Amino acid sequence: MGSKNSGSERGFETRIVQAGRRKALTGRYVNPPVHRASTILFDSYAELREGVANIFDTLFYGRLGTPTQWSLGEAMAELEGGAGAWLYPSGMGAITSSLLSLLKTGDHLLMVDTVYEPTRKFCQGLLQRMGIETTFYDPALGGDIDELFGENTRLVFVESPGSLTMEIQDMPAIAEVAHARGAYVIADNTWATPLFFNPLAHGADISVHAATKYIVGHSDAMLGVAIANERCWNKLRAASLSLGQIAGPDDAYLGQRGLRTLAPRLKTHQKSGLKVARWLVGHPLVHRVLHPALEDAPGHKIWRRDFSGASGLFSVVLSGGKLENIGSMVDHMEHFAMGFSWGGYESLILPVDPAETRTAVPWVAPGPLLRLQIGLEDTDDLIADLDAGLARFQKTTGR
Repeated sequence: MGSKNSGSERGFETRIVQAGRRKALTGRYVNPPVHRASTILFDSYAELREGVANIFDTLFYGRLGTPTQWSLGEAMAELEGGAGAWLYPSGMGAITSSLLSLLKTGDHLLMVDTVYEPTRKFCQGLLQRMGIETTFYDPALGGDIDELFGENTRLVFVESPGSLTMEIQDMPAIAEVAHARGAYVIADNTWATPLFFNPLAHGADISVHAATKYIVGHSDAMLGVAIANERCWNKLRAASLSLGQIAGPDDAYLGQRGLRTLAPRLKTHQKSGLKVARWLVGHPLVHRVLHPALEDAPGHKIWRRDFSGASGLFSVVLSGGKLENIGSMVDHMEHFAMGFSWGGYESLILPVDPAETRTAVPWVAPGPLLRLQIGLEDTDDLIADLDAGLARFQKTTGR
């Protein structure tokens, strides 16, 4: 599903609009329509046999995709320079299928300690039951990750920035070590998207996305994507097919439509996010703002070296108070809603405690952590909402 197109000489924003829109694949439609299918009919036994021999190159059966899914897969493969891409019903589907495509019983996995919590649970649950060992590592290790390798270490998983606490990892250094040891690298690129970072160009073998977030962009579809290089594409495709993984055409259509406006949306998220983050830096109740584009953020120098921008998701650590009292702030927000996921046009606020899910590097902070998704609303409205909310919370701290 979805092998890359040529066309790297075009500007990246042009490629976002045009990728996956080959006339032979999508006809004359600007936005390829939804093709729903399970059974595909063949006119002859010879045609049936030809289809069996070329299941990935022809319309064969719904579980292998239709032009709707192929168009988005091809676009994502082109944008990140992969040999191919596969679509999944969720970001977790992309993550778990990618892991299972490269791991077997007896293998050792190095998983970043700041990873998305459901990924951690998958490692501690199903992978453990399969006899696959996981070591959670400090995201700041870089090339020093070599010290954690054993003879059976087969894979390193990178999420940059880290979930909740936004640490940026030195992926080229990690990939150099991993490849020298004969291991693979998977990177979660949901936060940056292809617009702001290319994991494959920085050493990853597979790049995964919860396309539910910025690719879809409108909080109305569940979708995952994994893009693999030549080394891993056949492994990823075979495993995904065996696992029965395929995104539905309706969700693929929404992902495809959202992709076309990714550049202007993400640039607005970036601009607004930075404005709100810089305002928060000066607030007396704020201990630290965890935004990779801020100079004092963890991994800022690496971010500036490897990334071309920042999205609208970041976190803020308060200077006092308790998480159990945070309701005084978040229960009465006017423009920030509470909810899981992010990447849509709406602003979200989520109180979390990273200490509950960290094992390699303990999380210590003087107050609660709030993860903010800065949407497309007026930033003055968002800042006023945060200011009023922090004032409410401050009353509970007695400061």
